Amino acid sequence: MRTSLRPWRAAATALATVLLVGSVAACGNSDTGGDAGSGSDKLVLGFSQVGAESGWRTANTTSIKEAAAEAGIELKFDDAQQKQENQIKAIRNYIQQKVDVIAFSPVVESGWDTVLKEAKDAGIPVILTDRAVDSADKSLYKTFLGSDFVKEGRLSGEWLVENKKSATGPVNIVELQGTTGSAPANDRKKGFAEAIAANPNLKIVASQSGDFTRAGGKQVMEQFLRANPKIDVLFAHNDDMGLGALEAITAAGKTPGKDITIITIDAVKDGMQALADGKFNFIAECSPLLGPQLMDLAKKVHAGEEVPPRIETEETTFTPEQAKEALPNRKY
Repeated sequence: MRTSLRPWRAAATALATVLLVGSVAACGNSDTGGDAGSGSDKLVLGFSQVGAESGWRTANTTSIKEAAAEAGIELKFDDAQQKQENQIKAIRNYIQQKVDVIAFSPVVESGWDTVLKEAKDAGIPVILTDRAVDSADKSLYKTFLGSDFVKEGRLSGEWLVENKKSATGPVNIVELQGTTGSAPANDRKKGFAEAIAANPNLKIVASQSGDFTRAGGKQVMEQFLRANPKIDVLFAHNDDMGLGALEAITAAGKTPGKDITIITIDAVKDGMQALADGKFNFIAECSPLLGPQLMDLAKKVHAGEEVPPRIETEETTFTPEQAKEALPNRKY
């Protein structure tokens, strides 16, 4: 009997070994930071978001997550909390995980060449969204998807030149800049300055970063009001800073939209409501709904298709009356 059991025991041992190997292989398909593409035909996109500093950014994140789900793309998402080192770490993690495509909205323009070269050497295409980088080597990324920030600043300045064309004396402007070193802050400032140069009466008397946040806008506007007894115009690089500034202006006993002309950029719902209510005077739109275009681009670059080096979103501008018309159907 002892001899007759040996073949059965050998077979049982072999079966157990097969089951164990199968079990380990199955564990390798879970999202544990290993090979992102193993065992799945889904395209895997690693996305590093700047943070959640504004209503615009929240709408942008929602658009990306919803579009990925609709497109059948596996999204690995990281919130960098407005820190470049966090974005670099996330990109390196995506490289280690062997994702198919990497996309990110760079918190600042400079300092990306090293990590982008690592992605290129790993054969992973990179897409820039919303914000650009200042790298001289354009081969480090496939394309940029987003807005023309210089144009947004220029449209804001051109509206002000027209609005103040009858002014006979100095028009004092204060400027709430976005995050220092970021593409939208640099470019919006440039476009606005170029436009208002057409009227020598328009003068920027103070300019400081509010970091694209509502709290930052309020704090810096309070400083502006203390230091400058005569402020005629506020140019805020986004709605959230403008909304924060409203609180400071009201607390100082002034009427926003009347005592101080307010120009902002983005056109998120809260900003549009302030515009419709007459507290803002003009908004240049910057659409956050980039998700569907990003997913389409991710599929194309993964397939090796050629894409344009720069793809700009279609946007417009709003006055108070136009804001009233647009608000009922506003998606963000």
